[in-house]
Amino acid sequence: MRRVCSAATRAAARPSRALRLFAATADADATRPSLPRRSRAFSTDRRTDRRLEAAAAVRPTLSALDRAAPTFPAPIGAGSRIPPPLSGVPARSDQVDRLRHGDEFDVLVVGGGSVGAGVALDAQTRGLSVACIERGDFASETSSRSTKLLWAGIRYLATAAAGLLRTTNFSRPLEALEDFRAEIAMVLNCHRERRYMIEQQPHLCHWIPIALPFTSLKVDPPPFGHPLFGFFPVLAPLVFKVYDAMSSFSCPPSYVMGPRAAREKFPQLSRESSGIKFVQVFYEAMHDDARTNLAIALTAASKGAAIANYCEAAGFLSEDGRVVGANVVDRVAGDAFEVRAKAVVFCGGPFTDALRNLEAAAVSDDPPAPAVRGASGTHVVLPGYYCPRDMGLLDYNTSDGRFLFFLPWLGHALVGTTDSPGAAEARPTPPEDEVQWLLNECAKYLSLDIRVSRSDVLSAWRGWRPLATDPRSAEDGGAPASRDHVVSYHAATGVTFCAGGKWTTWREMAEDVVDVVVENAALRAAPCKTPTLPLHGHDGYQKTLPVMLMQRGGVSPSVGEHLAKTYGGRAWDVLALAKPTGKASRRRRRTRSLSLGEIYETRVVRAAFRGVGRRPRRPRRSSYSRPLRAYGVGTTRVIALAYANAAASSSRRRRAARRSRARREPWPASLIR
Repeated sequence: MRRVCSAATRAAARPSRALRLFAATADADATRPSLPRRSRAFSTDRRTDRRLEAAAAVRPTLSALDRAAPTFPAPIGAGSRIPPPLSGVPARSDQVDRLRHGDEFDVLVVGGGSVGAGVALDAQTRGLSVACIERGDFASETSSRSTKLLWAGIRYLATAAAGLLRTTNFSRPLEALEDFRAEIAMVLNCHRERRYMIEQQPHLCHWIPIALPFTSLKVDPPPFGHPLFGFFPVLAPLVFKVYDAMSSFSCPPSYVMGPRAAREKFPQLSRESSGIKFVQVFYEAMHDDARTNLAIALTAASKGAAIANYCEAAGFLSEDGRVVGANVVDRVAGDAFEVRAKAVVFCGGPFTDALRNLEAAAVSDDPPAPAVRGASGTHVVLPGYYCPRDMGLLDYNTSDGRFLFFLPWLGHALVGTTDSPGAAEARPTPPEDEVQWLLNECAKYLSLDIRVSRSDVLSAWRGWRPLATDPRSAEDGGAPASRDHVVSYHAATGVTFCAGGKWTTWREMAEDVVDVVVENAALRAAPCKTPTLPLHGHDGYQKTLPVMLMQRGGVSPSVGEHLAKTYGGRAWDVLALAKPTGKASRRRRRTRSLSLGEIYETRVVRAAFRGVGRRPRRPRRSSYSRPLRAYGVGTTRVIALAYANAAASSSRRRRAARRSRARREPWPASLIR
């Protein structure tokens, strides 16, 4: 027994052959990194060492180790080590130097959200020189506070039908048809852009099924304020087939689940399961909004755009009544500089009117009429047991007529959203009454055994959706304000702003903005190239990437899935940052549980079995409790597993003995003719 313990101690103390190989490889070739070191406690046999050696041999070269590439500085207040370089993406210091000392740009974009970064990407790929500034971090405002869906707008399809069927339209039939056509066109555009994201950017988004439970065949009061929608449960299967057809059936098909399947798939609905008639399931695309925004900004930077965060526009430069640039404050260095451009674009989301006020001050004009009406939406995050891991839920008829989504999100449940008009805030705090309203709406669909309380809220955020109107449409004799997004050009100052829209249509909005800028600023530009442009992280991504990360990187399945979904092909660069801390190995030795085969192979427990096929005697506690205590294995568990292993082994030996005797014994004479 002492020999076994001392051998295990020496094996845990000395490095394995794989570690020595990795050290030699790193010294010989610095461009091919080794995997994170693993102690002997993680490598229990030589087969593990051989697998690690094979992984090191086939591990691809990581572009993050290119020492010639620049590095990103730590953000404000971080004080941590500087991240490694990203190949093809200039450092922030280089980007700021380009903004400070560069020549006049073709386009200056103010705002680094989804639309601002998209405008920078679209204009840069058309051959224009682009500068883009963001006062905070990318996606630090509205673009990171959405419901995480790239949805095609089933609600807008319903509102278009409800608007067309109003009795007041008899006095204005042409206007009603035009409004209906505009709504349907917007929904079709959403379907097209959602398909673009799913097919061109599979590393950023995925399909998620969403369930609509129906407890009766007639809804009272009817949603959307029209009596026809009271029969929506009856029409739902047909409506969602039309919804699928609008995307050319590029999404997974919608289907209907019965009450029994609904109880199995969504056990949290047990309180309502007895009254559920059926459940309609349809599909929408889901993504990490902040990660998608970063991918757009990084792609624009890799294409040559001068894009930098923590650079705020404190004012604008004007010549002869036209805006020709901006006074920019570097919030990291604390200094100010000027950035000049032939065209200036505002992509401030709900803060667009504040930028327009700075524009009016620069040209000594009166404050303009408001163009954005902000509406805040609150979301809460609950523990994951409130929702299935692979299906969401939609309440289309809440107590105040809103849509409420109940979605699985990073192992938790995301609930939202509200819709409250109000002025936009930079660092908003979710109102307590809206948080409580969300919890009350959740309780309607959950079992009484699962009580939703305020203490279950793990996180909450509040974002503003910019509801846009065009203040210049009437005075310029243009078309009425769009129901989708608004792109407005001020002929006197030469400034273009964009507001409204949804996350799904970020690429379409950016294309429309650049088209307006090129037309009015007389710039020479190529056609739009973003419909076929892959975003940052696409290279190297494939559906088997999580398996490759597990096999070659030695990570767990959950970590491999997370890295692949979050970083795409850049997951290898993130994995290269992994370094052992020493804490994991010690914790592993304290809490490690032995498997059945390891216990049987342990000589201490194996010595308790006498003979083959005989019942094992109960070993003394002192004979094995001390050496196994270091692994955190309880004595009762060891005894139970030892008896189970011995019984299984005895049963296998008895079956093998019977087969052997059957082969040796001759056939009975009665069976031989």
